Amino acid sequence: MLPTPLLIDPERLRIFLGFCDSEMRGRIGYVDVNPLDPSEVLEVSNDPLLDIGKKGCFDDNGVVPISVIRKEQYVYLYYIGFQLGKEVPYYMFCGLSVSTDNGHSFKRYSEVPILDRKDSELFARCGCFVRHDSQDCENPFKMWYVGSHGPGWAFDHQNKVLPLYKMKYICSNDGICWSKNESQTCLDFANEDEHGFGRPYVYIENDIYKMYYSIRTFSRGYYIGYAESHDGISWERMDQSCSIMTSNSGWDSENISYPVVVKIQNKTYMFYNGNGCGKSGFGYAELDE
Repeated sequence: MLPTPLLIDPERLRIFLGFCDSEMRGRIGYVDVNPLDPSEVLEVSNDPLLDIGKKGCFDDNGVVPISVIRKEQYVYLYYIGFQLGKEVPYYMFCGLSVSTDNGHSFKRYSEVPILDRKDSELFARCGCFVRHDSQDCENPFKMWYVGSHGPGWAFDHQNKVLPLYKMKYICSNDGICWSKNESQTCLDFANEDEHGFGRPYVYIENDIYKMYYSIRTFSRGYYIGYAESHDGISWERMDQSCSIMTSNSGWDSENISYPVVVKIQNKTYMFYNGNGCGKSGFGYAELDE
């Protein structure tokens, strides 16, 4: 689940993924593909690049990748750590792992999350996308993430407990410490069927911020939405303009989620998960100009 691409070199696109075991605990690995033809798989990792955390830590029940950026000679891989709860189903917070060898190995930055709980977001602060804006000298690192909302949990029609979280925005001067600035809600629910969002992907085109993101609903699970903004903080939802929908049949016919866009030479790809948020695997779509 959660395909997160990084161009390792001109001939290798590394897609970090969460590989789940029989108990649905994730570990981070990768699938390398040909950047000019992602259907050509070059290599699949045999061992985790990042394993589950120490017992009692925020990521002791699984880790999955969520966002990756380059910072000087380092690769920063942000990830979600899962921890089971007793009175609530689980907790999800954002951690950071760092590579000094171009994404071939990673080490945790710390045993605690870089995006930890706060009074208004007790159960989840995760699902992030991080972008570096070199024109902002004070806080060049921008993060869009999902944070707990209200009571944090809701029940669907089958009485299953589901999380409640909205899209948030926060910034940082180093991409590591985010606590100096206050987060703010930047995307809200459109109706009562929605109860959460998933990992966004944000890019700028013609001075307009554009976002693909996952919408989580009670009735139909996940699907992909689209929004635009002039400042990256206040967004106008334009889900009807989303350029990708579920297929009529096959691995992505029930729901689609966790989109991320990568441009390589004159091609633009969107990698995403299909049915079951990754149970049916991941795939890609190519932009038709």
